[in-house]
Amino acid sequence: MDRRSEPNRSAIYATVLVAFLAISGIAVVDPILPAIGEAIGVTHWQVELLFTAYIAVMALGMIPATLASGRFGFKPVLVAGVSIVGVAAILASFSGDIVQLSVLRGFWGLGNAMFFATAMVVLVSLAVDREWVVGLFETALGLGFAVGPLLGGLLGGVSWRLPFFVCGVFMVLALAVAARRLREPADRQPPVRVGQIFATYRRPAFVALCVVTAAYNFVFFVVLGYTPLFLHLDVIPLGLAFTGWGIGLAVGILLLGHRLAHRIGAVQTVGVAIAGLLVCMVLFATSGSTTQSLVVLVVSGLFMGLANANLTDLALGLGGGDRRLATGAFNLVRWGAAAPAPILSGKLAEHSLALPFRVGAAVLAAGALVYLGCAHAMAAGHGERVLWSRWNRAAADAERAPEEPVGEAY
Repeated sequence: MDRRSEPNRSAIYATVLVAFLAISGIAVVDPILPAIGEAIGVTHWQVELLFTAYIAVMALGMIPATLASGRFGFKPVLVAGVSIVGVAAILASFSGDIVQLSVLRGFWGLGNAMFFATAMVVLVSLAVDREWVVGLFETALGLGFAVGPLLGGLLGGVSWRLPFFVCGVFMVLALAVAARRLREPADRQPPVRVGQIFATYRRPAFVALCVVTAAYNFVFFVVLGYTPLFLHLDVIPLGLAFTGWGIGLAVGILLLGHRLAHRIGAVQTVGVAIAGLLVCMVLFATSGSTTQSLVVLVVSGLFMGLANANLTDLALGLGGGDRRLATGAFNLVRWGAAAPAPILSGKLAEHSLALPFRVGAAVLAAGALVYLGCAHAMAAGHGERVLWSRWNRAAADAERAPEEPVGEAY
């Protein structure tokens, strides 16, 4: 498709730019976690509060943010979220203890919830080509996870406070872009009720996707939140290590994720990602050297990119016609499952440095079992087939059903 036929390109690119800056703000903390712990004298599990507070508030904030977007419109909620992130990041750079930092990271998470609950819906509503805009959004996330650690490592080499401050400045710039360029979708939709969001969980294929995503996101934040402490590297080398991970993530999204989905289907691509990531978790748990761990880190980013390139599109397809409801319900599970991962990893590490990875592997293995049992239903709902669906009579019946696949209904 000719991208020049997109009538809202400037608003789409502005939203994607803000997404890139928001994700960079998550990843900027990675390289400075050990430095923060050393500077303010806290244990591993206490420094992991910076991630858990952020993600927990972000998960809980998804529902009210979705409700607010239905009442006040997408742009006001999105702009308010960007403002909160900017203020929280700047104030975090002046914090004196872990409690202040965790509270401010919580506010940071609330701001990001307001952004992520609205951004994807805005993008899909403004775009003619949904696949292009979802890919663009996921690309911004991949690049943000690549650039964020690099900034965190370079700036954190000067002071652990500097990455927070610079991130806040970036969000102020993003606010200027958002206020000028973001556009409300032309078709104003009616307000959303809480019951409508939770009614989305009545769709079996969507619930199965949520369970698989919950296991995946738990492991995602075991890697993102705990590996910086596991590697025992200085700030700048740690920043470079996670830049490599972010590049792997970006390659998985940009170059491989959608291409593989076009060949074998989005559902089977997610299966490849889950299997590869499960192997990486086992390799992390049995790693005998820092070099091996670094290689596994980059490879894990590649498999995470394959998953990230397809999970959002699958959720929009399987969650029903109202994208606001699908986005709210999916993100509640996605981020809610991730919230315990960092702090649990910190506590487990007190017993064994490899134990967080073993637990992560067990959680992902449970998700893989759900995937194997329900992939045929997810594929049928998205207009695809899985290789083993011919062995499953229910899947075959679903695929022969006359109704249009949910994923193609827009």
